[in-house]
Formats: sequence, C-alpha cells, structure tokens
Amino acid sequence: DAKDLYFRMLEPDASSDPSVLRASRRFLAEQLVIAEDGTDDLPDDMSDLSAWATSSTAAVGERYREYLTDRQTGAGRRYLRNKAHALNFLRGVAPTKLVDGAWLYGVVNQWRDARYAELIRIYLEELGDGDPEMNHVLLYQRLLAAHECESWRSLDSPFFTQGAIQLALAQHTEDLLPEVIGFNLGYEQLPLHLLISAYELNELGIDPYYFTLHVTIDNAATGHSARAVRSVFDALPTFGDHEEFYRRVRNGYRMSSHGVSTNDVIEGFDLDQEVVKVLAEKASVGSSLHSDYCRIGGKTVNDWLSTPGQMGSFLQALEKAGWIQRHQNPDNSRFWKLLCGEKAPMFGVFNAYDRQVIHDWIAGDTLPLSTPARYWYRNQKSVLGVGCRSRDAIGLEGETEQPSGVEVEGGTAAVGGRGKNNDFNRDVLRLQQEVNEAPSREAAMDRLVPLLSPTHHHTPAGLLATRLFAQALHE
Repeated sequence: DAKDLYFRMLEPDASSDPSVLRASRRFLAEQLVIAEDGTDDLPDDMSDLSAWATSSTAAVGERYREYLTDRQTGAGRRYLRNKAHALNFLRGVAPTKLVDGAWLYGVVNQWRDARYAELIRIYLEELGDGDPEMNHVLLYQRLLAAHECESWRSLDSPFFTQGAIQLALAQHTEDLLPEVIGFNLGYEQLPLHLLISAYELNELGIDPYYFTLHVTIDNAATGHSARAVRSVFDALPTFGDHEEFYRRVRNGYRMSSHGVSTNDVIEGFDLDQEVVKVLAEKASVGSSLHSDYCRIGGKTVNDWLSTPGQMGSFLQALEKAGWIQRHQNPDNSRFWKLLCGEKAPMFGVFNAYDRQVIHDWIAGDTLPLSTPARYWYRNQKSVLGVGCRSRDAIGLEGETEQPSGVEVEGGTAAVGGRGKNNDFNRDVLRLQQEVNEAPSREAAMDRLVPLLSPTHHHTPAGLLATRLFAQALHE
C-alpha cells in the first residue's frame, strides 16, 4: 500500500529498518515493471537530450503564451474554477510536494565523487541550502497551514504513489542509480500545468511562490533541467553498456509520471461531492451535540447527522427550508451565518478549507470565472515565510515579523536570533558542537548527511546541517 509505505519511510529509523527496506524495494520493482511497458517522449539517441530539453521547454512556453492570449481575450480559468477548487488542488498534491526532492537524497553520501556534483547541487537547492525561506518542503507546509489544508493525510492511497516512489528511490539509489537519474530528468522538466496553476492561484488570492520558484530554478538554460541532462552524461559508465544504462534511465523517467498526476487532481474535483464530504466528516462528532428544538425536513439535526449517507439529502432539506440560498451571496444564507457570522454558534467547527468549500458551493453560479490578478512580492520578513502578499491585499499594517530560522554566526548556532540553550534549540547547538569537534572535514560531512534526509532536512537541525554541508562542500 503506497500510503502506508509512504509514512513508514518517513519514520526516523526507516533507513535501517529491514522490513521497510524490503517493502520499498518490492514497491519499486512493481513500478519498474509498469515503466518497462510504458512509453516516453525521450529521444532515442542519448546525445540529443540537451536539444530535447530545450525544445520541450520552448513548446511549453508557446502553449502558455496561447493560454495567456485566451485569458486576455476573455476566457475563464482553465484549471481552477473557484478558490475551493484551488485549495483542494493544494491538498491533493501535498503528499508529493511534501517530499520534494527526496529522490536525490541517496546521492548525497557520494559528495567526494565529482560525477554526482550536479545531482547534489539540485538536491541542496531543493532544500534551500538550509534557508528556511527557500526550503521547498517548508514553503509547502506553510502554504498548507496558511489555508488550513493540513487534512491531506486522509487522502486515498493513490495520491501517495508518486511520493512513495520518491522516498523509495532515496533508499535504494546505490542499486538504482540510472533510474534515479532518469526520474530526476523527468521531474526537472517544465510542465505546462506548473505555469497555469501558478497564474490561477495568484488570481484566486493564493501565494503562488512555491510554484513560480520551480519555474525559475528548473529552467533549461542554467537551472535544474540543464543540470539533470548533464548528470546523465556524468554518470555514464566508461566500460559499461551505454544502451542498457539509457534503457534504465528511460524507465526512471517514466516513473516520474506514475500515480495521481497534477492534472488528475485538478480534474477529479467535484464541488457537490466535496461539500457533502466536508459535512460527513463533521457529522460523526456532532451527531449528538445539537438541541432538538429545531427540525428540518421533519427531522432533528441530530437525526440527520447520525444517519450515514444522509448529508446530500440534509443539504437539500436546508435549501428547501430556506436556510441555504444557492447561487447567491453566502451572507444571505442563515446556514452560512451559523459558521461565520458575528458570534457564530458553530465557530471553530469548520476550518478555512471547509468554509471555503461551503462558501463556494452556496455561491455557485455567482462566482466569477475570471478575476483580476493579485500581485505578490518576496520579502524576507514575510509573515508566512512563503512570500508576503502586498499589505493592501490582506489588510496588514506595519512591519511583519521575521520567521524563526537557523543561522550560523561565528561558528555557533543561533535559532530565531537566540543562541542560549533551551528545549527549542538544543538539537542545533548539539549538532554545531559535534561538527566543531569532528576530527576532519570528511568526518563532519558524514555526520551531516543523515540530517539531510527527507525526514529531517526541514527541521531546525536539518536546516543547520544543510547550511553547514553546503558551505563545507565548497571549501
């Protein structure tokens, strides 16, 4: 099961647990069987890879220009119909985004070998070189938290397939290096959906920085796309079978599209089904907490909530009774005011994601299909740590606060600007001490490698380890 394996591989001792290693290797074997029977768009001649990457990017750029032309001439959003759809998209791709770059972790311990320099450089950039403002997993965590979309763990197993592949490759790079290189080649190419989703997230008032960051760093000229191509030739065996090597690279490339794709997540959203799902998730908790004086459709609220499968009918009854005014401003609906009005009786029951789903379902046809774009700016004092909105857009006044992060100052670790020993920064202070006391640069580097893992790199100790590793790598 991809979901079960995904979370097992993220446990701190996963890399030394024989049962997890066996399960992840079997999982990869199954995925490689699928890849063998698949197809791809890679050139048959390996020497054409650079030209292929350049032409692929150009083709995506042309299709994006066509999209922008359509939008400028009045077409509506192509992917995200409303903000609820956008938040559902963020949640649906979370299992993949929250292990961003994991497939390359297995090459980090080869830092002495120049052949792996391009791959290690890509991985360190996925980790933001230890900067909490640039670490991709932290950026996505904060984006989810900003919109209360953390319920991604309840997604079905297929949503975890791609993330599980990435984590499994991290565990078995030594045996599957060509596949890792091919997977990386596929993942670092610029997809059209990245450009369009960033545009439409921005339009819906959601900071697109996580997505626009990938547009820039994955460029085919000097970015990850170009590095990915070079890494193929860096690892090409001197005496081995080049055709067999490239065959395995292509299988890894094909695996980069396995599982539920971004387009699958976008196309799979149904607002009517999602609003029913949101209410059903709350029903089991609230089925005995309502008073009996209010009856809707001849039943008490407790009766509605305690009967599985009744949420669709319950919504119809609320609408018929006038509690919900569909295709109008939700403020006109008594039900909405129970959730969000002044002194709302159900305050705190529904999180921001739930409320957005209910809001957009009630608003229905009144929601615009095209809205003016918002404009975002990067600021190191971002209140969310993911790129601050303009204050006019979110009603902020005054200065925002500096997010807590890890800095190395004068050879000691400082967390949030404070270097004193306490429960919040003990890990980083201990790590700094161990690195300072290491008998050699090589010993220090080897000590840091485990903290660059998908489980640890976005923690305070992992961020510090990444910064120290990146600095030492260039000494």
